[in-house]
Amino acid sequence: MSTFKAPKGTYDLIPPDSATYLAVREAIAAPLRTSGYGYIETPGFENVELFARGVGESTDIVTKEMYAFETKGGDRLALRPEGTASVLRAALEANLHKAGNLPVKLWYSGSYYRYERPQKGRYRHFSQVGAEAIGAEDPALDAELIILADQAYRSLGLRNFRILLNSLGDKECRPVYRAELQEFLRGLDLDEDTRRRIEINPLRVLDDKRESVQKQLAGAPLLRDYLCDACKAYHEEVRELIAAAGVAFEDDPKLVRGLDYYTRTTFEFVHDGLGSQSAVGGGGRYDGLSEMIGGPALPSVGWALGVDRTVLALEAEGVELELPAATSVFAVPLGEEARRVLFAKVTELRKNGIAADFSYGGKGLKGAMKNANRSGARYAVVAGERDLAEGVVQLKDMESGEQTAIGVNEIVAELEARLG
Repeated sequence: MSTFKAPKGTYDLIPPDSATYLAVREAIAAPLRTSGYGYIETPGFENVELFARGVGESTDIVTKEMYAFETKGGDRLALRPEGTASVLRAALEANLHKAGNLPVKLWYSGSYYRYERPQKGRYRHFSQVGAEAIGAEDPALDAELIILADQAYRSLGLRNFRILLNSLGDKECRPVYRAELQEFLRGLDLDEDTRRRIEINPLRVLDDKRESVQKQLAGAPLLRDYLCDACKAYHEEVRELIAAAGVAFEDDPKLVRGLDYYTRTTFEFVHDGLGSQSAVGGGGRYDGLSEMIGGPALPSVGWALGVDRTVLALEAEGVELELPAATSVFAVPLGEEARRVLFAKVTELRKNGIAADFSYGGKGLKGAMKNANRSGARYAVVAGERDLAEGVVQLKDMESGEQTAIGVNEIVAELEARLG
């Protein structure tokens, strides 16, 4: 037993479960790759100010959950708590928006960090796949991203998720609503922290999950009643495009996202089989974020889907992914000459795209065949001195138990034929 354990609120991904996580990441990324999104990878840490400005200084993420530290050189850095601010920073730094082809469409996959109270579905280290479309204001772009996320989830076999949709307005209409909401909230019985939030970002109070707060919000003014004509028209087009694509959604006038940068379209993917941590992903439009972090005006939209929670949603629905076999062929050499010959054949099988493994450590036949069984391989290739003297190996079907002698030089072709 090791002296060390994984830090509180984290966990290790190990085989065979890790194969499911890889498959989920691939499934989420697949529709993005065929829709013009290029892969981007950013550092695991950034300047603290990037998140303070972008995510919002009043958010729980920045005030309570961010892992911030000072380097030996005196720089204030933070482990990234979300992906959008980092991706936009990287796009601006590389001048991708000046290449003349807007929107800049990017996707990413990585680890994120928040100091939260650990519980099922909420970890201090978690994995997301995200997509951002930077530099264009177009309802079709918002609809595209929602449709692609829906496509990714359905390709995994998920069915019991819901898409919640709302509009948060823009700089023209939201200030009027903000003032009305503040007036309403000031009349409620709220704690001091929440009262401070009313003055900084009252929309965040609507996102408070405490039942005592939600009960008091029953009569709160709704943003949809304050949307300007431009925001109403924009939101209606998003709704029409999603509906025309056959994607079901629910209008949720109280939906706000936990980050300050969102404007207009906002959406969330929820799964009712996950208890309190029901959100499996979400996103929206963030037209002012580029200017917040020192860039030019670049209207943008994006989302992030949680890999961890998507796996939990699959488990809740009883969906088992069809994963490729980690090992299709397992070679069992008996003797030094067989080790040399079969090792070369295993290398050749791998070059031809067949998943193959080898019995290492000089085990006898009984021990090596136990390893072959544990590997999950469909076929075992067994050879000893007598077999090689005759120019053959024994090919054993691990499901039926049938064993056939085949020529040494026919191994690769035979297995390619059998495995398809």
